[in-house]
Amino acid sequence: MHNLMARKKQLLDRSSINSKRILALNKPKGYVVTRSDELGRKTVYDLLPDWGFRDGWMPVGRLDLESKGLLLFTTNGKYGDVLTTPGNCIKTYEIWVRGHVTDEHIAAALKGVKSSGDLLKAIRLEKKGTGGAKTKLRIEIDEGKNRHIRRLFGALKDPKFGTPLKVLELKRVGIGNFKPNLDTNLESGKWRYLSLEEEKRLMNRII
Repeated sequence: MHNLMARKKQLLDRSSINSKRILALNKPKGYVVTRSDELGRKTVYDLLPDWGFRDGWMPVGRLDLESKGLLLFTTNGKYGDVLTTPGNCIKTYEIWVRGHVTDEHIAAALKGVKSSGDLLKAIRLEKKGTGGAKTKLRIEIDEGKNRHIRRLFGALKDPKFGTPLKVLELKRVGIGNFKPNLDTNLESGKWRYLSLEEEKRLMNRII
């Protein structure tokens, strides 16, 4: 009897500190962000419990098939609209780019480059390291046009070879001020609710 009461209290305590309006998923590569896929590919709902699909948990924004990292879901339409409105919420990514990224590239990305009629830009861009012919960068954007980061770098040329830069790896590591450690706090393919405190900090900066 004591164990049953203790378990009920544990469940009650857990439900009181977790948000019931936002959950986070660490999306691996190879999953599409859609409720169903006509090509039969795996979707992010394959990584959530059955109630994720059934109860209408909707992804906040997108990550393409080959991208990975932080993806939020919500059942609250206002939250979804606010988090995806351009300028409202900064998204942070760690990327590997094929080619030598120069200071001139960084300046151009911060100013904005044209691609297929869109002006694509970063609001912050920092070089984190190199590996062979690749450059690691941390980039922040405050909007999410289709394949924004991949197209942004594809519009820039490698100074040595004259070929377009190419994003080889893309991982979203933060949305607003919600930046969990995806290696230890939310492993690839796993999900968790935001805590009430995390939800409050995220949304209070926006609403």
